[in-house]
Amino acid sequence: MASSVKLGDRLESYVDELVQKGRYGSRSEVLREGVRLVHERESWLAMVQAQVDRGLADVDAGRVFTIDEVRADFHRRFKPQA
Repeated sequence: MASSVKLGDRLESYVDELVQKGRYGSRSEVLREGVRLVHERESWLAMVQAQVDRGLADVDAGRVFTIDEVRADFHRRFKPQA
């Protein structure tokens, strides 16, 4: 499926510069890489949101620890070796 995009003068110039410098073989390669990076970022954000939702569900269900419990667990797990 063919696409037509309007990037504006600044981004058009940047795409052209990347191709002229040999960083990419064509304008299409630059745009594919851009879309791939957006996809990667959106996937990462979805994973982060899922973790936040999981944490909030734990809070709502009462699956939480006090700061003193966390501190004691930390010290127990990471007690300096003598």
